[in-house]
Amino acid sequence: MARRPDVLVIGAGVTGLTTAVCLAEQGVPVLVRAAEPPLATTSAVALAVLMGPSLAPPDEAESWPPIETMMRRHREGVAEFAALAGRPGTGVSVMPGRWVSHRAQDVSWARPLPGHRPCAPEEHAGFAEAFWLSTPVVDMPLYLRHLTGRLTAAGGVLEIGRFESLAEAAAQAPVIVNCAGAEARHLVPDPDVHPVRGQHVVVENPGLDTYFFQFSRAKAMTMFMPHGSRLVLGGTATRDDWSRTPDPVQTEEIISRCAAVEPRIAEARVLSVEVGFRASRSAIRLEEELVGGTRVIHNYGHSGAAVAFSWPCAREVTRRALHPAHA
Repeated sequence: MARRPDVLVIGAGVTGLTTAVCLAEQGVPVLVRAAEPPLATTSAVALAVLMGPSLAPPDEAESWPPIETMMRRHREGVAEFAALAGRPGTGVSVMPGRWVSHRAQDVSWARPLPGHRPCAPEEHAGFAEAFWLSTPVVDMPLYLRHLTGRLTAAGGVLEIGRFESLAEAAAQAPVIVNCAGAEARHLVPDPDVHPVRGQHVVVENPGLDTYFFQFSRAKAMTMFMPHGSRLVLGGTATRDDWSRTPDPVQTEEIISRCAAVEPRIAEARVLSVEVGFRASRSAIRLEEELVGGTRVIHNYGHSGAAVAFSWPCAREVTRRALHPAHA
């Protein structure tokens, strides 16, 4: 970028890249500065099935925006990803999957959604609640490459580098968008942000073409998602744990839980074990403040809903950046 950018986006996960794409495709000169490249972020290891609007991620956010806001963002996110589904190179597809919970609960939110039908008794896999949905799912490494390509095509620039504070970043552009995720705890600093560590196991796909998703609150969940020749198994949710080192006990437990649902998984070859940190907060932070005279628009704290809310939140940020008086 030859001249000073109009907007500096901090973070190259799904939230930061989507925000940068929205801005760049509106003709705004954008620079993305991130401590890690997109494929090294937590977004790259997300299971990435779009969640129902009434659900909060397990053991994470205690309070969320009003349900009307949640439902609007969810509808917008589903619509964006449904439009991307099937387009070459996006990594997005619409896939049927079983949604399960250990406790029976009100799932009226699911009944109007595509592909909804109750599971047959033999499909419950030991869970009290079980039903089928057809939802957009995202192969995140492919999708992050897609977003990076769109950013570049629109004239945006991505560079690797770290800021120690927002004050340091504020000297670089007239508008900063903070999409630092869990690192916002240190960067802002914001003590309301805490990491929720998640571990996934990637195995060779033994031939599955539907997913399995446990949506009940738990520190250990049973879920698997096929992406071509890969099958992503999950998962865990450990609060306030910053360890990037894979836990071999958790690896075995994840495989065991998934194999109890689908026995073919037990013999699948392990390709990798992945760890990431969801940015949990009492509420999503989507608001603006001045730092040394520079406008800083915060966009973080999405917990496990970062993929689903990436487009609606990015569009809200873009409206604020382009039309501050009407934000």
